[in-house]
Amino acid sequence: MKILVVNGPNLNMLGKREASYYGVKTLADIEDLVSDKARDLAVDVEFFQSNHEGAIVDYLQEAAQDAEGIIINAGALTHYGISMRDALTDSRLPVVEIHLSNIHAREEFRHHSVIADIAIGQIAGLGWQGYVFALEYLASHLKRS
Repeated sequence: MKILVVNGPNLNMLGKREASYYGVKTLADIEDLVSDKARDLAVDVEFFQSNHEGAIVDYLQEAAQDAEGIIINAGALTHYGISMRDALTDSRLPVVEIHLSNIHAREEFRHHSVIADIAIGQIAGLGWQGYVFALEYLASHLKRS
């Protein structure tokens, strides 16, 4: 079973930006923790990050063909990334949306997600642990399906 873990704009800057929202772990730290959990679950994970919506669309169109599910932290694209949303929909794979911070407790513009209605679940505000929870849930969901 292969699960894609996709990260959008500015997530490459984790560990250097607004620790009160995003914590102190880098994206590489989070990837290591997710990889450790993936080994425990006997799941393959593939990581991708881009600051460009088109690159994320290209990646999803290519990589989704060989995957069973997607975990995505779309960053700011969460609120307006329609072409990314369409690529997620077109993949026909189950999607879990994740956010390090609680987007519902922040600025009003962050409350709306263009992904939420196509995702099987959303995890927000649990920091880096949300990635691990998303992996555990999605792996369980796929094994039941």
